[in-house]
Amino acid sequence: MAQNALLRSVKGLGVPGTARPEVKKAKLKVAPPPVGERYDHFAVRNGVRCAGTHLIIDLHGAKRLNDIEHIEATLRRCVDAAKATLLHIHLHHFQPSGVSGVAVLAESHISIHTWPEVGYAALDVFMCGSADPDACVPVLCEAFSAKRVGVNELLRGQDA
Repeated sequence: MAQNALLRSVKGLGVPGTARPEVKKAKLKVAPPPVGERYDHFAVRNGVRCAGTHLIIDLHGAKRLNDIEHIEATLRRCVDAAKATLLHIHLHHFQPSGVSGVAVLAESHISIHTWPEVGYAALDVFMCGSADPDACVPVLCEAFSAKRVGVNELLRGQDA
């Protein structure tokens, strides 16, 4: 694949299929819609109803942060691990180094920004519904051989 490719499409921008089975985890459950209201893909995490879980992930001492094909393959593995629905991936390779991009999901997104010269990558993993953002962390650690990983969690839309 060309390193200057900006848009890579998987399913196009059509409506994602509804045939995917719902996976229920102990920590994250899809909240039932309030009586008389529509289904909103809110979730319950650790007893808190929220729009979704947003993980802020810092990788330190990481490798392969300038390899756009590896980054794309890793984002795809994250999507699969989280049981999310990929709509498309948009990546940009900077010169002389660094990659920024996003995997747009039906459940929200995974974004990445890399600084290969210092072995650092910043990622946002935000997912709603039954997708499991926590499943992305081990995939990222392994793919980039991170020496140190920081994860902060935000529960978005708690008051919505």
